[in-house]
Amino acid sequence: MNLAIFGATGQVGQVMAQILIERDYPVDSIRFFASSRSKGKLLDFKGQIIEVEDADEGNFNGIDIALFSCGAAASKIYAPKVAEKGGIVIDNSSCFRQDPNVPLVVPEVNSHTLNDIPLNIVANPNCTTMVAMPPLKILHDLWGLKKMVATTFQAVSGSGKAGVDELSNQLTGYTGNLSDLAFDGAAVDFGTPNKFPKIAALNVIPMAGSFLDDGSNVTSEELKLVNESRKILDIPNLIVSATCTRVSVMTGHSLSLTLTFEDQTDIEQATKALSNKDYIVLDNVPTPHTAAGKDPSYVGRIRHATNDLHELSLFVVGDNLRKGAALNAVQIAEVLAKR
Repeated sequence: MNLAIFGATGQVGQVMAQILIERDYPVDSIRFFASSRSKGKLLDFKGQIIEVEDADEGNFNGIDIALFSCGAAASKIYAPKVAEKGGIVIDNSSCFRQDPNVPLVVPEVNSHTLNDIPLNIVANPNCTTMVAMPPLKILHDLWGLKKMVATTFQAVSGSGKAGVDELSNQLTGYTGNLSDLAFDGAAVDFGTPNKFPKIAALNVIPMAGSFLDDGSNVTSEELKLVNESRKILDIPNLIVSATCTRVSVMTGHSLSLTLTFEDQTDIEQATKALSNKDYIVLDNVPTPHTAAGKDPSYVGRIRHATNDLHELSLFVVGDNLRKGAALNAVQIAEVLAKR
């Protein structure tokens, strides 16, 4: 099995390599690609020193599976080139997710869609969508999901290293009394935000992604949650109302969900069904700290928030760098390797 990682020097690319080792993926050879800025860098893989190649100069012959985490613009250029040479691309960007000829896959939910890969490209869902899909699939199979109202609390690592650096610098660069924030939001000077529209430190920003240019006041992250949930769960008419926020957390995306089903729900039945899966952990108060560095989706606060038994509310948390990106890509590669 000849593998390649595109975006190998980035956050997710490095986690991809780590997870390949952790899960003992059958790698006979591996190549690392990145932009020209990273050309010649040396990365260790199982004790073997691999030199990073410039994707612009790359010869893509002989690649069986390529894991892409290099952004939509780069994926649009390089993924078809790798696919034309016979390699199967597993792309972590948004570039191909809504292409009807490209499977959008969470292996625990819809691995059967890998039976047909007409373009030799498979798409990885958005990291926020990914966290919610495994528990939602289980509940949908029980009662038939009709509607989802979601508020997300997304970590700064979802914006890449620049987001992590900005929050880190704001938190470590301030030497005053942070308790002053309790009395006056302007009392603490964290500097000027760059990656985010507002200060990220000790704050909640009611906007993740960028606003669409159609005047709807909807963000790109919210649109992803709507469209990807419908495609992965195969519920074309699923009603989704999403508010995506950015919070002062390094790693771990959280979702507060209120779900409406065709049939009446039962908390005991939901708890039992969710607890039977090794990729879901029940924790009545799940937090990003708990999920960081872990593979499962953590689910808690399962309840009937209203008197309508067709509704069920819950809170879901997952590591956006692992299951939200790198792990899911490797799991797709595992399914393909077995075939």
